[in-house]
Amino acid sequence: MWRNSTQHFGMVSILLHWLMALAIYGMFALGLWMVGLGYYDSWYHDAPEIHKGIGLLLFAALLARIGWRFLSPPPKPLQSDSLSVRRAARVAHGLLYGLLLVMLLSGYLISTAEGKPISVFGWFDVPALFSGAAQQADLAGDIHLWMAWSLILLSALHALAALKHHFIDRDVTLKRMLSYRIPLTSEKEK
Repeated sequence: MWRNSTQHFGMVSILLHWLMALAIYGMFALGLWMVGLGYYDSWYHDAPEIHKGIGLLLFAALLARIGWRFLSPPPKPLQSDSLSVRRAARVAHGLLYGLLLVMLLSGYLISTAEGKPISVFGWFDVPALFSGAAQQADLAGDIHLWMAWSLILLSALHALAALKHHFIDRDVTLKRMLSYRIPLTSEKEK
């Protein structure tokens, strides 16, 4: 099942969700590590290039994921969730997408501040469409840092909410994002 149904997430949504989560946390760790590198460290130039390349691939994945939500809408919310829980989930998902978008755009603005294109692992270059603004790299760097921390904290809350649904509410919220093959019966329904 590649597409989402009214009850299940399809494989495309599940793969995009988990691959992007892995990439985001990996990029966060890489970013924290690379800002502490010294000029004479062998990774001083390579780590930022890896970070930029993965960042641009993550941007493409984000666009694909947003497009996929229109082509294959997510399953309906659980009826057992209150209106406030459904609204909070909608707001949290919107914030996750928004924070990620702003973080990726600010990373692009840092990388292109001097007008140079970004090479994505030597496969292709992404041109600098906007550069040369006063303090562009510094301002974009501050935004990038704040968005990264905000995204990590909000995604951790998102994960805790999923665990709460699974272990306390005993509903199928987490199961729907783990596999499209898991039966969707909850402890409440038994």
